[in-house]
Amino acid sequence: MIGYTLPEIRRLLTRLVLRVTDAAEHVWAWSRFRRRRQHQARLSHYKRRGYPLT
Repeated sequence: MIGYTLPEIRRLLTRLVLRVTDAAEHVWAWSRFRRRRQHQARLSHYKRRGYPLT
């Protein structure tokens, strides 16, 4: 998975501290899904252009 970015950390802190409507489990699950999807997109992008996958 891709590491946490500053905007992602900011969003997580905002969501977890304010807890507007989402449960903490939902916030963390969404974050894991988002980072996993970003990783898949990055691999696909590199693969399509012929870069070595690291």
